Amino acid sequence: MMRQLFLTSTLAFFPAANALVREDDVGKLPALGWNSWNAFGCDVDSEKIVTAANEMVKLGLKDLGYEYVNIDDCWSVKNTRDTTSHRIIPDPSKFPDGISGVASQVHSLGLKVGIYSSAGDTTCAGYPASLGYEKVDAEAFAEWGIDYLKYDNCGVPSNWTDKYTDCVPDGRGNFPNGTCPDIENPAPKGYDWTSSKTFERYTAMRDALLGVNRTILYSLCDWGQADVNTWGNETGNSWRISGDITADWARIAEIANENSFKMNYVGFWGYPDPDMLEIGNGNLTAEENRAHFALWAIMKSPLIIGTVLNNISDANLAVLKNKYLLDFHQDPVIGRSAHPYKWGFNPDWTFDKEHPAEYWSGPSSTLEGTLVLMLNSENTTATRTAVWNEIPELGSDSYEVVDAWTGKNLGCVKNQYTASLSSHDVSILLVKGKC
Repeated sequence: MMRQLFLTSTLAFFPAANALVREDDVGKLPALGWNSWNAFGCDVDSEKIVTAANEMVKLGLKDLGYEYVNIDDCWSVKNTRDTTSHRIIPDPSKFPDGISGVASQVHSLGLKVGIYSSAGDTTCAGYPASLGYEKVDAEAFAEWGIDYLKYDNCGVPSNWTDKYTDCVPDGRGNFPNGTCPDIENPAPKGYDWTSSKTFERYTAMRDALLGVNRTILYSLCDWGQADVNTWGNETGNSWRISGDITADWARIAEIANENSFKMNYVGFWGYPDPDMLEIGNGNLTAEENRAHFALWAIMKSPLIIGTVLNNISDANLAVLKNKYLLDFHQDPVIGRSAHPYKWGFNPDWTFDKEHPAEYWSGPSSTLEGTLVLMLNSENTTATRTAVWNEIPELGSDSYEVVDAWTGKNLGCVKNQYTASLSSHDVSILLVKGKC
């Protein structure tokens, strides 16, 4: 069954027929960048944004492809728009030179700049949002030099709520507990979510962005609602599959589990988004930081850093700069992600928020081999073994193997490779030619 999954998923090497294809390859590959929210919340200003941009250059992140410096919520004057133009007003105390002034400084570094709004009356922090003002706001964003829009799902008025409520099944169409718990008025089987008001809200901004004279990457943030995986690819370049991430392993594992069932939606021009990175935040262990980044990278999720860059540790910076994972993530030839080939701790296809799929593999043209990930989702040290003939891209042979964390050549490895892993750690192997 897993080999069949691999074969059918090769269709993701090419963009879906209805994909949102943009000029200059914007959105073709998953985004790399930084966002202000996980680092600063509402305490955002031009100095913090420009500092992050400078640090991306100084730390070598720009050289590895990180390019977007994104302003999240709370950037505007609260509770009002300009009475003449109807535009959202940048807060002059936070952005004395306006958003265009910050954009100019970010662009001068060879980077791109992003901004935030919501498909409602207000943002999640209660600031003016874009529902009903899509054309006005898209024109302002383009004029200011914006390159990326994160579009949230807060402040939705009652007349814009959906007729039905979406219940998210696992990858085989089953609900985690056999039912749809805590959901009132679920959609009937086969319901077309492109007739929903959520779809209408998000496509209104898509059309507004397509109508301006600037290419702006469109990042949907509807929290996985309205079965967005079935229409996200025609609407934006990425789409959130869940509620917000937090800097604790339980939440990271929960989101990784949910996203693991959505890998057949990954491909050029469109990417399921399990939310921004928490590397460097909270009390995550070194192992959890590694596992978080590795899982997001092999799933080809947008990799949006969310920590204070001028205070990042060398160890966490090394994780964010891992060239093997970044090369896999940014493959210009193969659009599909890695896929689970065995769940490990659980039987295959088990939906378990504490123990996501532990064995993953995917082909890479850039690395000229197969990237293999093994995760220890348990709370104690345990061994994990990658058996070559269980991996769809490999077979019962000996292969040259490289440890993708250290770059160490492990030589010619016959049949399988076993690693002892601390709690919540991962092993990443690059399996190359036969030997």
